[in-house]
Amino acid sequence: MNTGLAIFLIILALVAGLVAGFFLARKYMMDYFQKNPPINEDTLRMLMMQMGQKPSEKKIKQMMASMKVQSEKKNKKK
Repeated sequence: MNTGLAIFLIILALVAGLVAGFFLARKYMMDYFQKNPPINEDTLRMLMMQMGQKPSEKKIKQMMASMKVQSEKKNKKK
């Protein structure tokens, strides 16, 4: 009976560790991407040039501001 209880507790601890690890990793990645967005001005400029557009500073700033507003709205919904 003690062996069965020990196996049950080991499995329970493993599952609890996996669940806690998943949520901690998810929180860490969400904070990381909020602080370091994957798209910056240089990336946006390069994408616009690849699409055949001549990026002006005004247009780049507008798009970055628009992306920031959308990100903040998304974060407020949570």
